[in-house]
Amino acid sequence: MRPKKWLSSLGISSLLLASVLSGCSSNDASKSDKTEIVLSGWGGNPVEKKLLNEVLADFEKEHPDIDVKLNTINDQYMDVLKTRLIGGTAADVFYLDAFEAPALIETGAIEPLNKYVTDEFNVNDFEKPMIDAFKSDGELYGLPKDYSTLALFYNKKMFKEHGIAGPPKTWEELEQIAKKLTDAEKQVYGLGVMPQIERMYYLAESHGGEVITDGRASFADDKVVKAIQPIVDMRLKDKSAATPSEVGAGQSAGEMFGRGKAAMVVEGNWNIPYMEETFPDIDYGTAELPTVNGKKGTMSFTVGYAMNSESKHKKESWELIEYLTGKEGMKKWTSKGLALPTRKSVAAELGFDQDELRRPLVNGASYATVWQDGPSLPIVMNNFNNQFLSAYLGDRTLKEALEDAEKQANREIKVTE
Repeated sequence: MRPKKWLSSLGISSLLLASVLSGCSSNDASKSDKTEIVLSGWGGNPVEKKLLNEVLADFEKEHPDIDVKLNTINDQYMDVLKTRLIGGTAADVFYLDAFEAPALIETGAIEPLNKYVTDEFNVNDFEKPMIDAFKSDGELYGLPKDYSTLALFYNKKMFKEHGIAGPPKTWEELEQIAKKLTDAEKQVYGLGVMPQIERMYYLAESHGGEVITDGRASFADDKVVKAIQPIVDMRLKDKSAATPSEVGAGQSAGEMFGRGKAAMVVEGNWNIPYMEETFPDIDYGTAELPTVNGKKGTMSFTVGYAMNSESKHKKESWELIEYLTGKEGMKKWTSKGLALPTRKSVAAELGFDQDELRRPLVNGASYATVWQDGPSLPIVMNNFNNQFLSAYLGDRTLKEALEDAEKQANREIKVTE
């Protein structure tokens, strides 16, 4: 890997931190004949933790010569992971968000996987957008363990009370329905909005513009502005949309929806267990997102397993990845519906493609835009989101806000090169 690039982005303090991190290396001498490999990931809810431990126990039963040590990084996952990679103390296998994959692949820190994959593993069984998110120049650098797309969550009771037969099929229909469902006096809005580029990336490019072009921010392009102007207009002109914070729902569109402050929200699979646990009495449905310009679109967020290119146990590390992303391991991991399986065969076996609430999310997988667009995306995201909010709140025009954001983003991108 290229340590100078790591140093420029992380700073000397990260290297000092690496010297005091312990318990993460797979290079320690084993006290038995078994090979110990380390898996690093972030923390999850208790159900997810239990499922992962069960899957790892099943793997160890089938591979009695391998011990898996699970190392959980609860805070600042990517910063800690990068620091450990620099210091040579990183795990053999680790979680990798597709959002972070391009930049990490560039460093050489991730082991290419093409040479390990067999025909029986059947890479074609994975949803194509998800598997492609971990490819670079034809080489596979990770295997997606799960994902979520975005779908339209709608309040059935509100729809029925206003004589609306079903969810909107087009964006224009959504705008009209949102107006009907808005009640300013009760602070109820037709659409709850999270003003973030990660939620509207597909929408931003729906008129032929690009958020990023050749590694540079290009979201101030008139085509992009035109594509997302309707989101701003729904708040400022129609008064039919609002953010969660405007109705005292914190930063959660799911909470805004659950509290009856939004008739519709655009959310992911994670909102289903949240609604079951927190707002079990809300009668709601899900639908694929309305078409834009006659085309279907949605976002997808996926996480994969990647192998440390400096692992001393690559054969065993591959066996772990192969099991975790194979049919058996993936079926158990996704069995509770907290995350969706990236293998189409597993989704069908678990019935998620027929599930009333999850079917629209599964249907969106084949045409989703994965939340990933090269190494400069984190910079683009921060600058877009910082300035877009000012336009959404009406402080200035969308064009002005995005022009300023684009200039600043490209200045920062240039510094990192």
